[in-house]
Amino acid sequence: MNINKMLPSDTFKNKVVLITGGGTGLGKSIGHHLLGLGAKLIITSRKKEVIEKTANEFNKEYPDSTLFVAGDVREIDDVENVINMGFVKFGKIDMLINNAAGNFISPTERLSTNAFSVIIDIVLKGTCNFTITLGKKWIKDKIDGNILNIATTYAMTGSGYVVPSAAAKGGVLTFTKSIAAEWAKYNIRCNAVAPGPFPTKGAWSRLVPPGFSKFIDLKKRVPLKRVGEHAELANLCSYLLSDYSAYITGEIITIDGGEWIYNAGQFSRLDKIPSKLWSLIEKTIRKKNK
Repeated sequence: MNINKMLPSDTFKNKVVLITGGGTGLGKSIGHHLLGLGAKLIITSRKKEVIEKTANEFNKEYPDSTLFVAGDVREIDDVENVINMGFVKFGKIDMLINNAAGNFISPTERLSTNAFSVIIDIVLKGTCNFTITLGKKWIKDKIDGNILNIATTYAMTGSGYVVPSAAAKGGVLTFTKSIAAEWAKYNIRCNAVAPGPFPTKGAWSRLVPPGFSKFIDLKKRVPLKRVGEHAELANLCSYLLSDYSAYITGEIITIDGGEWIYNAGQFSRLDKIPSKLWSLIEKTIRKKNK
């Protein structure tokens, strides 16, 4: 599917965006999309070699556009260093994308206490660490800011077998709304997107391991009968970060091809009934009503 950028190429001219988990997967795709719209990037991850490789790719295509700084979202000293290095390089940071995450599938009773804590610390505490640290600087210096949190659809519904992630991402959604309500007076916006199935090399291999499709076909769960294209998510994220959405804050926007609402609906599966059978059903219902 060929998906074009929906915003003008200079939408983020002179804007600097910090992306956690920006070296791979959705973070990398969103970052590359923003570069094409004129942005400068700061990407961070614990894996220095990964973000260095991504930064080199980006800088080759868009010279002097991307700074990489290794750091752990769980460690406040690392968080402060990433932000400080960003200000040293670009003189400012206009936007923050909290994308760093951790997840794996497992029966909850098989999880250790540490396994649960690691996900909570990366997803929820990491989001809080970057948001609050950068937000304090924005507020102190009277800088308008924009925060975008990458969540997931099951953060709203809950889900078995990914309980730590669901709990952490659920906290991120509440955090998003709370920050939006409190910081609007500082001209700081905060929104979130909740993607459905968007295949990535790293996360997809952990969540959809070999043989998984024997038990559940994710594409069949989606009414549109396909998974998402990274460009579709990147277009939505770029809109929420842009001035075109200046009146939107505190919102969580789902992008999943109708997956969660379809599977939540008690009668949605009736679309399996052939059209001819509906005529018989209708006659039966009319007869009973009489």
